[in-house]
Amino acid sequence: MLETNFLIEKAAKTHHLNLTEITSLLADSSCEEALCRAADTVRHDFVGDGVHLRGLIEFSNICRQDCMYCGLRRDNGNVERYRLTEDEIVRLAEKAKGYGYRTVVLQSGEDAHFTAERLAAIVRRIHAMDLAITLSVGERPREDYALWREAGADRYLLRIETTDAALYESLDPGMSYENRVRCLRDLGELGYEVGTGSLVGLPGQTAEMLARDILFFQDIDADMIGIGPLIPNGDTPLGTAAPGDFHLTRRMVALLRLLLPEANIPATTAMETMVPRGRELILASGANVVMPNVTEGDYRRKYALYPGKICVADTPADCRACMSGRIAAMGRFVAKDKGFRHHGHHGSQPHFKDTDTAESQ
Repeated sequence: MLETNFLIEKAAKTHHLNLTEITSLLADSSCEEALCRAADTVRHDFVGDGVHLRGLIEFSNICRQDCMYCGLRRDNGNVERYRLTEDEIVRLAEKAKGYGYRTVVLQSGEDAHFTAERLAAIVRRIHAMDLAITLSVGERPREDYALWREAGADRYLLRIETTDAALYESLDPGMSYENRVRCLRDLGELGYEVGTGSLVGLPGQTAEMLARDILFFQDIDADMIGIGPLIPNGDTPLGTAAPGDFHLTRRMVALLRLLLPEANIPATTAMETMVPRGRELILASGANVVMPNVTEGDYRRKYALYPGKICVADTPADCRACMSGRIAAMGRFVAKDKGFRHHGHHGSQPHFKDTDTAESQ
């Protein structure tokens, strides 16, 4: 335990551990509470007690990709597909602003209907409302990303899912790991706040692979990192896989806070689908963002990435009130700003190229 305590202290002070050190903390369930306490302290010191709420608009569940773990995959014939119109999307953003959100997240499957120009038109209309805009629409050419950035998009979410190239390509047929990384690099160069993240519990994934993910996030200096456990979906090829481990996912979140102290880290819905009050547990383990759903009605149910998703019957107003109350009960508060990453402490977080990162394999 001495060695473990030393590593946790080192991570909290220097924000740097090597591959072996990260792997040992991820693999050691006995260090979880100490790790999470340290992460909560670093979270308090670097990003404060505010929790940033981002209003999530799931505007299309049509996807051209066929990822083995995702309920929206192209070959899943059991999904009731839908696509919102431009006006419906803008109206939901207006409502989100009315609920007090300062950021909206426009998320969809990779739906070719939304050309670069179509999406840019939507971004311009929402940008005019003085909302920060996060896009999460998958892999696109650099020029599409550039157009949306110009139109007013601020952030982009594109989870790497795993930095093990062989595992990535076995689970994402027809996709290339190299192209995924290219997208993330392009987004960073274009001035987006870049969000990425991992899926914990993929078949064949090891603690060392997850440690490499963390080093990769440090290497690209990710602004936001979303981590979620695999929740197998019966309509996918991974339908009978074992679910991801909640506790391993929680240790991953805590380590991310220690090693990327200024990053925005969400407490994801998937965590609460696995464990009651899971979002509070993750907020107390280093996270500082929650993304309540502002999509309305039956569309919430149809955006079925995985089974058992919580809150699908709630209204957006319910979600907003519920999360605000739960955050206050923790002694935290809903932040009033748009929640851009603070670079105030940047001097204490070296931007390094580590020989252990996935990039150097």
